[in-house]
Amino acid sequence: MSDHSHLTLLGEQTVRYPQTYCPTILESFNNKHLNNDYFVKFNCPEFTSLCPITGQPDFATIYISYVPNIKMVESKSLKLYLFSFRNHGDFHEDCINIIMKDLIALMDPKYIEVWGKFTPRGGISIDPYANYGKAGTKWQEIAFTRLANHDCYPEKVDNR
Repeated sequence: MSDHSHLTLLGEQTVRYPQTYCPTILESFNNKHLNNDYFVKFNCPEFTSLCPITGQPDFATIYISYVPNIKMVESKSLKLYLFSFRNHGDFHEDCINIIMKDLIALMDPKYIEVWGKFTPRGGISIDPYANYGKAGTKWQEIAFTRLANHDCYPEKVDNR
């Protein structure tokens, strides 16, 4: 049985939502399946941030997929971390890259991709995608291939 005593948020009955961007809220635990390469995917349909110029809210679904290495992100801490963007002013592209880099710093995954599908404002939607493959591994090449072929066949956009 694994020791998860270092996880401070999971099981906590009183949820304290951060009021400002807070990467330190992220928590990790050990991957029990080090010999398997597998994807973990999070769909976060209620992401919000603020436009850094107008202060107006931006809404998105954030998709996070990663192939764990030694550490994995704990989902409640991820939820609270994503909530911390609610009052944070940054462009869509910045939010996606910040999320990816914070998760890389936390977990050092073999591979990760973060895709934001923002609802339209002013008649246009912005859907930034960022990915990373661990340098010196097959995942570095996979990251380039996925980025080069990303969204070659975009979905029918009628669900926003």
